[in-house]
Amino acid sequence: MEDMLEEFKKLLREKGLKTTGQRLAVLKALLDNPEKHMTVEEIYDIVRKSSPEIGLATVYRNIQLLTEMQLTNKLNLDDGYIRYELADPREHHHHHHHMICLDCGRVFEFQQDLLDDLEDNIMEKTGFKVVNHEVKFYGYCADCLARWEKEQAARAEKEKA
Repeated sequence: MEDMLEEFKKLLREKGLKTTGQRLAVLKALLDNPEKHMTVEEIYDIVRKSSPEIGLATVYRNIQLLTEMQLTNKLNLDDGYIRYELADPREHHHHHHHMICLDCGRVFEFQQDLLDDLEDNIMEKTGFKVVNHEVKFYGYCADCLARWEKEQAARAEKEKA
């Protein structure tokens, strides 16, 4: 976490921007919740607990800045909200994908990027340089599958009786 904070401060200095308490509070909210894909409003709810003087508009501006600096990724998980997650500023694109459960709506990350070879192939064959991609897998999580199987077994038992 300290590495990310220091990287953030360094990037701000390089861009001629100040390291403000508001900017650090927004980044800290993201750093403290690395597994979550949060909306600006959810980030604001976290930030205002420790910094009640920070307004929603300030959080919006700072999320926009973090996105422009490539410290956050902007995500559309098809739930009607724009969500954000931390990005690694040393990477030019993220190396994970999202799995979305069609039953409970939970979002899981798959931490392996299997498309590097495809991107290389695209560059080799077409001259098109892929700098980012977004892949979403839709299906059913293990918990929802287990519940469905249990329900199916219970129905089968009722039909036998």
